[in-house]
Amino acid sequence: MMQYKIARRAASLSPSLTLAIDSKAKQMKAEGHDVVGFGAGEPDFDTPQHIKDAAAKALAAGFTKYTPSSGIPELRQAIADKFQRENGLTYKPSQVIVSCGGKHSCFNVILATCEEGDEVIIPAPYWLSYPEMVKLAAATPVILPTSDKTEFKVTPEQLRAAITPRTRLFILNSPSNPTGTVYTPEEIKALGDICVEKGVLIMSDEIYEHLLYDGATHRSVASWSKAHYDHTIIVHGFAKAWSMTGWRLGFLAAPEPIAKAIDALQSHSTSNPTSFAQKGAVEALNGSQAHLPTWLAEYAKRRTEAWQRLNAMPGVTCVNSKGAFYLFPNISGTGLKSDEFCRRLLETEKVAAVPGIAFGADDYIRISYATSLANIIKGLERMDRFVRSLKA
Repeated sequence: MMQYKIARRAASLSPSLTLAIDSKAKQMKAEGHDVVGFGAGEPDFDTPQHIKDAAAKALAAGFTKYTPSSGIPELRQAIADKFQRENGLTYKPSQVIVSCGGKHSCFNVILATCEEGDEVIIPAPYWLSYPEMVKLAAATPVILPTSDKTEFKVTPEQLRAAITPRTRLFILNSPSNPTGTVYTPEEIKALGDICVEKGVLIMSDEIYEHLLYDGATHRSVASWSKAHYDHTIIVHGFAKAWSMTGWRLGFLAAPEPIAKAIDALQSHSTSNPTSFAQKGAVEALNGSQAHLPTWLAEYAKRRTEAWQRLNAMPGVTCVNSKGAFYLFPNISGTGLKSDEFCRRLLETEKVAAVPGIAFGADDYIRISYATSLANIIKGLERMDRFVRSLKA
């Protein structure tokens, strides 16, 4: 029988647990089970119609061929305009790369800037793909643990202590997946100051920047000074604020030499992002944003409902999120670690949540409130019953 050798870079990877949980929940639904899914980081709202219309028009017009590897000029300009208009940042279109999703943007940045011997500092809880991408680049993830006691924020002192001569990159994600944490502008600046002082690059994942609550504000670390700008690569995408998860379109803005390296890398991997989807993305940036206040108001209602219900459960505590569409409750008081908690919750109550161990925090689980209020009430009633059964 043929023995297949799998390369170490692939064999050492952990599959995406969020996608696995979502897939399992969908399979159970297909089998007729009444499953409530809190797993996927995907808006339940449809893509706004004017965006779909723009892509459909491009498709009908035959815009179906290869495009430049880093995106059509019209979209790269629209992204540069967005950074100027919303963030006060000046980027040339040549500094902008359009990719096949926000995840792809992150991967491109890490692969283009990191190599064997380099270290990448990642605060935990982290988006589960960051460490795996670092390993694929043959670099070493350095994890900085945080907890709900500090609202899951890494401190300047932690960051400074973690930097070594091998540190190449610091990953900053605000608003955060999985916690919903939002760093204040002053906290962002303090972390950026250290990276500038030490010559460390920052990958700033800002894909949730439009999803903010309770007066929270987003300010990009790149906006504080030219030095901050020169040390920062911003990664972003269309999935969250425009509900375009399946369109697979992300983007980044970087200093010119890094953008040039990523352009070359992408030209040999994906060739280019999907042609007609890019026309929809231009409309997403330049067209009406009227959907967003409605979505945010609905997310805020769901967040409050979920947060109150979680904190009423014995053995569960939860700090409220300030951004994105996640809550990250502490379940350590139940006596279970996250993997067993989520496995038993799915088996007994047909509720799918993501174990915190996937995000580097085994005493927590992730709940996505990007689902209907009715689902949130039903699912958390079931979870409450499950938690109370543990105390019986």
